[in-house]
Amino acid sequence: MKLPFGALACAGLLSTPCGAGAQNAPSRIASVKVYPGSATVERVARVLAGSRSYTFQCLPQGLDAASLQVSADAAVRIGESSVQVQDRDIAGGAGGCASPLDERWRQAQDEVANARAEVQALELAQSYLKATASGAPEGKAPAPALIASTTDALRRGAQDNLQRQHQAQRRLEAAELALKAVGAERDRLAGPRARVSTVTVTLATERDADLRLSYQVRGPGWAPSYRATLDSATATVRLERLALVAQATGEDWSGVALTLSTGQPTRATAGGLPRPWRLDVAPPPPPAAPAPAYAAAAAAPAALARSQPLAEAAPEPLPSFDVGVLDTAYATEFSVPQRITVPSGGPRVTLALGQQDVRAQLLTRAVPAVEEAAYLVAQFAVPAGVWPAAAVALYRDGAFVGNGRLDGAELARTGLSFGRDERVLVRAEAPREHSASAGLTGATTERQIQRAYTVENRHDKAIALQVLDAAPLSQNEQISVQSRYDPPPADSAWNQQPGTIAWSQPLAAGATARFGASHTIRYAKDLRLQERR
Repeated sequence: MKLPFGALACAGLLSTPCGAGAQNAPSRIASVKVYPGSATVERVARVLAGSRSYTFQCLPQGLDAASLQVSADAAVRIGESSVQVQDRDIAGGAGGCASPLDERWRQAQDEVANARAEVQALELAQSYLKATASGAPEGKAPAPALIASTTDALRRGAQDNLQRQHQAQRRLEAAELALKAVGAERDRLAGPRARVSTVTVTLATERDADLRLSYQVRGPGWAPSYRATLDSATATVRLERLALVAQATGEDWSGVALTLSTGQPTRATAGGLPRPWRLDVAPPPPPAAPAPAYAAAAAAPAALARSQPLAEAAPEPLPSFDVGVLDTAYATEFSVPQRITVPSGGPRVTLALGQQDVRAQLLTRAVPAVEEAAYLVAQFAVPAGVWPAAAVALYRDGAFVGNGRLDGAELARTGLSFGRDERVLVRAEAPREHSASAGLTGATTERQIQRAYTVENRHDKAIALQVLDAAPLSQNEQISVQSRYDPPPADSAWNQQPGTIAWSQPLAAGATARFGASHTIRYAKDLRLQERR
């Protein structure tokens, strides 16, 4: 028996309410939570009273079916859900699933057509001017009074037309390049073999209500960046958080509520366990087999190659947005207050995540043995929250000084450097080294190394000076090392690194300080000394 259309809807075979001809509206993306390398997308659809099912169409092929979550208002009872992957051109009904780049593709085509039409119109105008200039009837020369004005009008008209023609040609070339770029991205995301996912949810709706579907999709991500501005007069550093968001999922995020999270659901959820550590006596090696004939040896790899199935092509590596997690509460989320649009396959979107002012201690750091230069360093406590390691743009007293790296783990130990201090002169004297035999029998080699450095402060105020140097560190009991310093260093294991010494002292305006280190290394004469620096 053939049921009428309304009976099919009441039987739950169509997502149309009983007694009504209206169709459920398409879903829209309401919010997105972006992680490094993945995103959770939430779609919302308005289902009408009496609906028995709803189909979310044209979803990304790469959505994780295990991550699907369906929720709704109290007026909706939710049953089972199913996922189907189809070709883009046959999914979504008669019109298929249009790519988000289709509209940009059409706009780029229109730009090319408009620019080409303008070029052709100007070429036609130029041809008309040429014909006008050479089209005087035979035997009828223009009046002498009109020759000058006609010539001037033709000259000005031709000059203006040629300039406009040149600019139009430039616009045409730019439009063709833009069309080529959009076309390449469109073919990559929605080519002939592009596929989309469809999720169908069985439900029972008592009245009009909202139906929500959330799913995880791999590929999108965000990368942090920072801007640090130092005010040396007040010893204050302003830290600004920035985020670069990009996605190529095949669906545009238009006007969505965006949240950025440092959590990483694509990482392993559990660490590895230790394997048993067993010791046994190795059995004697088996006797060597006779070498096979060349033909057999050559045939074996071929036979093995025929017997082995072809390995699947490795998946395309995901974009690297790994910013790390530096948080005791597992993750920190940044909710963007305004609605954000991130087109699929489009440029990265830069978002500002706020700023903080922190007090800092300024010091001038020098490592004369490495470089005869001094650098201004700001030391301050890591602000509250998660500060993943990322690039930082550095500004000192309003001037850009370069780019560095802000690492929350290293910030508290080494500080943040804001460029060279040109008013502090650093000099490293030539090292003096002497080796001689020692001991009653001369069986010991004694090597003495002396180094000295000078630092001059040419500022009109005192500075906090820090000078770092490396001391020889013995890794073997047969090698002894004795070191003497003048003046004594403030730390012989700076930054918890044995062998790294640090002199720290104030240096008055116009003053000069000298630092010396003397190292005596003793080892057996027949011992071959190995040095690593």
